[in-house]
Amino acid sequence: MATIGLTSGLLSSAMSMTSVMGANEKIRMGFIGLGNRGTLLLNWFMENPDVEVAALCDVYEPYTLRDRSKVAERYLEIGKVPKMGEAFGSKVKRYTDFRKLLEQKDIDAVCIATPDHWHAIQTIAALEAGKHVYVEKPLTITIQEGRAMVNAHKKSGKVCAVGLNRRGSSIYQHLAKEVQSGIIGKVTTARAQRTSNMYPNGIGMLQPEEPPKDFDWDMWLGPRAFRPYQYNIAPYFFRWWKEYSSQMGNWGVHFMDVIRWMLNEQAPVAITATGGKFAVQDDRNIPDTMEVLFEMPSKSIIKFSIHEASGGGAISGGEVELHGAKGNLIADQNGYSISSAQPGQFQTWNTLVEPVEKKLEGGAEFGDMGSKENSTGNLIRNFLDCIKDGGEPLCSLEEGHRSTSFAHLANISLELGQRIEWDAVNERITNSEKANEYLHYEYRAPWRL
Repeated sequence: MATIGLTSGLLSSAMSMTSVMGANEKIRMGFIGLGNRGTLLLNWFMENPDVEVAALCDVYEPYTLRDRSKVAERYLEIGKVPKMGEAFGSKVKRYTDFRKLLEQKDIDAVCIATPDHWHAIQTIAALEAGKHVYVEKPLTITIQEGRAMVNAHKKSGKVCAVGLNRRGSSIYQHLAKEVQSGIIGKVTTARAQRTSNMYPNGIGMLQPEEPPKDFDWDMWLGPRAFRPYQYNIAPYFFRWWKEYSSQMGNWGVHFMDVIRWMLNEQAPVAITATGGKFAVQDDRNIPDTMEVLFEMPSKSIIKFSIHEASGGGAISGGEVELHGAKGNLIADQNGYSISSAQPGQFQTWNTLVEPVEKKLEGGAEFGDMGSKENSTGNLIRNFLDCIKDGGEPLCSLEEGHRSTSFAHLANISLELGQRIEWDAVNERITNSEKANEYLHYEYRAPWRL
């Protein structure tokens, strides 16, 4: 249980708020985390007529005030500050401490889009407070956090959905069925990559400084150890620091989720990662180059690459590629193509699968990784429907935890410089006791799971 000072009234309310809502009822929502991604989610939730915004929470005051003119000039320079300007009235409550928001009894559900090291504590607290939860990816920064979240959800009787947006893509929903039905035969390898050449300066090399007066830096750090504020950590660059996230978590989780979905796999049996900070000169403490091999129980291999100091490879940074005994598949959120595998030296057949190519037609591109379909909007609508009809979300907490675990295991293998073997049932690394130390970390008081 996350110890965060919730009242006994909040805890008891979680047991009584399990009824399914009526189809025409408004869902009153609180939004925790209102930066770039949080604002996108806020606006997409507001597109649904059965959503009513009840409260906003962020450690940076201009974000809750929705006043872009008060945002620090250097934050605007990085181009990741949302436009805001929703003109909420005084009825919408504003907070810098999420615990206060969770005490608001008229809130039915929350959307959590805070930095990744906050997701576990805030999700568990929200569930214990009787709220439905939509939480952004990556779900956690450790495997232990993910399991604690899943356990809390099972006790809550609430809907909890994870924002792995490709689960809302009609392309990938179709392909998951097709690949599992054998359209390209036995899949032997799958691969994807993150490509974003940040050479030479990356996130820069900066000295600690005082945070803006309206930025609660201590609250931003939360359970992580205290350190002085740096502009190239917060509010935007935290995913280049292993204490708060990683690019394996930021991007790798998307691709691992959709690949294991198509392969109908739950977890790898072994993981080997290599890489390092080879070329980019900046303060990051994660690799600019990384290669990972996941060995799967179905006798297949998933390969994932991070190219932040080069131009990448043949497939784009948004595509996945599957190689099957009968054919090959290349897909992204806007379409896919299937080509026949070439006959081998001693084979007499010409083709085992007919070529297929499909693209989504027309439509403006959404700000969701270049998709012509708002797959995140589909996840949001599904989440709201589940609150009302009691259904299962397109991406459940358990599914989000399993996909996020791929990223954590890759980072552990890289950190130790060795192949690790994974027992997914007991969630333990079986060939290195030291590796199991990375499944959790010590929270800074007063925060704990």
